[in-house]
Amino acid sequence: MSSSTRAASGAIHRDGGTAGGRLGRTVSGAAIAVGCVLFLGGFAWTAVAYRPYVVPTQSMRDTVNPGDRVLARHVSGAAVHRGDVVVFQDKLWGDQPLVKRVVGVGGDVVACCDRLGRLTVDGRPVDERYLRGGGPASAEKFSATVPKGELFLLGDNRSVSEDSRVHIEDAQQGAVPVGDVKARVEATVWPLGRAGMLPRTSAFDTLPGAGGQSPPGPLEWLFFAVIAGAALILGGAVYGPLVRMARR
Repeated sequence: MSSSTRAASGAIHRDGGTAGGRLGRTVSGAAIAVGCVLFLGGFAWTAVAYRPYVVPTQSMRDTVNPGDRVLARHVSGAAVHRGDVVVFQDKLWGDQPLVKRVVGVGGDVVACCDRLGRLTVDGRPVDERYLRGGGPASAEKFSATVPKGELFLLGDNRSVSEDSRVHIEDAQQGAVPVGDVKARVEATVWPLGRAGMLPRTSAFDTLPGAGGQSPPGPLEWLFFAVIAGAALILGGAVYGPLVRMARR
């Protein structure tokens, strides 16, 4: 092979390598840029839309346990549906935020129990599979008409929960104003062994009016965005070193 041919061959190899390296750097940079958008954007959106809370009591076992750290989405109390687990604070219930499940909204007649021990809403039985212990929906019989603009709240661990039943003799028949609701719980984040989205219930889906539980918020998608962003950033960052190692 002549010297000119060898020179040409070397030029082609070097040019190809340079072009390949340039393409790799472009792809790597794009992956990191997209990853940063997903990672930082997911965190920022979560920080704006959600707030962490610590569950203070045993009243919601085993849906959430005392000491669990949960993420709750900022929502208007007027947008809350039956079946939602909410964080609220009412001066008649104490000075700390509490976590309970909404079982009745304004105009509902909430009562317990029917002959099978089930809660009823407007005379319709509710199959509350989330209840701890599997016993009757309440050890004490009660009936309350929820005033307009208020919510009737019960714990999932009914045997120990101090909820709307305790306050049923009040003027609001145990209900709390929708304005007392601070957020709707969507996920447990700590401890890690219990981390995950809050289990959803279909117990109230057949009831008229407000219907069943609210649709889920964007938290699950935000989680995937953060994970995908981290993977893209890591992949883009290691691409260059891996290519150099392969060439050696």
